[in-house]
Amino acid sequence: MKNHFIAFILFFSILNAAAQDGKAYQIFNAKGKKVSYKKMLKKLAKSDVVFFGELHNNAMAHWLELQVTKDLAKKKELVLGAEMLEADNQEALNLYLQNQINSKGLDSTARLWPNYKTDYKPLVDFAKRHKIPFIATNVPRRNARIVYHKGFKGLDSLSETEKKWIAPLPIKYDKNLPGYVKMMEMMGGHGGENLPKAQAIKDATMAYFIGKNLQKGKLFLHYNGSYHSNNHEGIVWYLKKSHPNLKIATITVVEQDKVKKLKEENKNIADFIIVIPSDMAKSY
Repeated sequence: MKNHFIAFILFFSILNAAAQDGKAYQIFNAKGKKVSYKKMLKKLAKSDVVFFGELHNNAMAHWLELQVTKDLAKKKELVLGAEMLEADNQEALNLYLQNQINSKGLDSTARLWPNYKTDYKPLVDFAKRHKIPFIATNVPRRNARIVYHKGFKGLDSLSETEKKWIAPLPIKYDKNLPGYVKMMEMMGGHGGENLPKAQAIKDATMAYFIGKNLQKGKLFLHYNGSYHSNNHEGIVWYLKKSHPNLKIATITVVEQDKVKKLKEENKNIADFIIVIPSDMAKSY
């Protein structure tokens, strides 16, 4: 009952946003030119991998993720994957997809995000209904914490079992990538040099499991926070290192007070930029 009430409130907020500006969102290409949803979808379908960079608490972003997934599935066979599920929970996720455990069973055996039921369960359930593989791509958070405290060297002490859930060592790392530099600047140096390294182990691991689960003729659609794929850095940078010939497309979601024109600062951060009103409902 609670989830139905939340869904109703989010839907009402989406309608309200649409009424104020005529649209609840607007799609632009990298240069800031308006693009139709249909045209975006057509271009995405020609890719090998698509990254949907979301704002984790934006209700419209989650709705669009589901719509893009449904519509791409009509054009091409899919493999799905997500930052929001960690690699060592793949077995539990597979059991759920195969109807061997129910939602409660998945919740008790996997580390699900607090907003999983409202924001990510619809994606997993779509995969379940249509027998689409769904890959838990992210590094176990305990291992990201090791990097935050000890750097990449801390991973050397992991057991062989634990190493199965991270990108192969040693981890390639470029501290001068703009995204990692910006992270350090935003945090004012808090966390030291290990802060962007903790981000990099996530990026590297997600790229590794995407690459490992690519299937010829199928499109891999990956859901992640926009900062993991903006400017074709993060996961995209790592994936290009291991699979340089892949056709990769990126989507990012940004919030603006007005959706009719793309701000200069939001140009070129992805192949497709979806602008959503700043007052859009938040899922948490």
